[in-house]
Amino acid sequence: MSRRQLERGAALRGMVGADGIEPLVPDGTVADADCTILHLDMDAFFASVERLRHPETRGHPIIVGGTGPRGVVASADYIARTYGVHSAMPMVRALRLCPDAIVFPPDGAAYREASEAVMDIFRAITPEVEPVSLDEAFLDVAGARRRLGSPVRIAELIRARVREEQRLTCSVGVASTKFVAKLASTRCKPDGLLVVPTDRVTAFLDPMPVGALWGVGEKTEQHLVRLGLRTVGDVARVAPDTLRRELGQAVGGRLSDLARGRDERRVVPGSPDKSIGTEETFDRDVDDPGVIHRELLRQSEAVARRLRASGQMGRVVVVKLRRADFSTITRSRTLAEPTDVAREINTVARELYAASGLERARLRLVGVRVEGLAGTEEVHRQLAFDEPETGWREAERAMDRVTRRFGAGAIKPAALARRDEDDA
Repeated sequence: MSRRQLERGAALRGMVGADGIEPLVPDGTVADADCTILHLDMDAFFASVERLRHPETRGHPIIVGGTGPRGVVASADYIARTYGVHSAMPMVRALRLCPDAIVFPPDGAAYREASEAVMDIFRAITPEVEPVSLDEAFLDVAGARRRLGSPVRIAELIRARVREEQRLTCSVGVASTKFVAKLASTRCKPDGLLVVPTDRVTAFLDPMPVGALWGVGEKTEQHLVRLGLRTVGDVARVAPDTLRRELGQAVGGRLSDLARGRDERRVVPGSPDKSIGTEETFDRDVDDPGVIHRELLRQSEAVARRLRASGQMGRVVVVKLRRADFSTITRSRTLAEPTDVAREINTVARELYAASGLERARLRLVGVRVEGLAGTEEVHRQLAFDEPETGWREAERAMDRVTRRFGAGAIKPAALARRDEDDA
């Protein structure tokens, strides 16, 4: 059984517990302290985005893909999957299996926009995000534990935010290595969370088919089966030298390590961000401009901090506003010069909000994003004749130093501090 077959099977099995690993994490009883690697995988991503765009399809199977004679399935929702439809299947066969399916041609722009919004949520948790594709990423949350709690609690927070802010679901694997985290997210699909404590890795891996090992394609799987190695546990019990002799130094050594749960690869943040942003879904719809202004300020501060932390500046400020009926508009403005200063970002964000015509509309979500990024060292800023050499940029960098030393919330704009006192 290949890893693709394992993924297809997970969709039909639902939650798993036969191997003694709890699919849903007990409250605080899991020893997850060293399980700082998360693998987040969006559930039937393309099909789920189409469902949001076409709510009239609720209850009907959805397939995304080409409809020509050589068309293939790019994504199928979990209703279609119960009929046996899966990605990479010829569309003609998929429609024979599921003739009532509603088929949508792929819309790359819509999927990229949804992906960017989800990745923004991930990066608001930690900068250590390694995108694998539009719909999955690895996160290293070691640095976020002091602020947000245990890895499992962080995973729960991310799932809740993705569901609330994007109306999408994701499955999360939590482990001490990328390999095990990836398998864990596959095993708990759809919409699940599975933690594999370090002392249970062997119990988790041993029963799996050899096709679950990264790098095992059809030919390698057949070779392993001819050697009598059908499960990951079988591979783990073979001497590494034997595997190297049979499969070659590189492949044999790698499979020997993976079968024992060893994976030294770390999370490597992906290509430079095309944008940095954050957004917030309110508990209740808001039509008070004062509340919106404070939220824009808070988000401008957060975006500017992330820009400075990443050594980048941006030239385009974008505001996202979602009404109570879920209709969404975005407004943007290109600046004369790139910036990483919250005061400048917030000034533009407020002006974009004012110009949107929604100052009295009921809003459920507000977001601020900066695009057109460039490294700070690439930006040559020219001072105006009467502009002092020190100012808001230096003040905000001083605030960064205070935050690094004393933690988030140690220093903030007076407008936000007054609001916190009022809420206390």
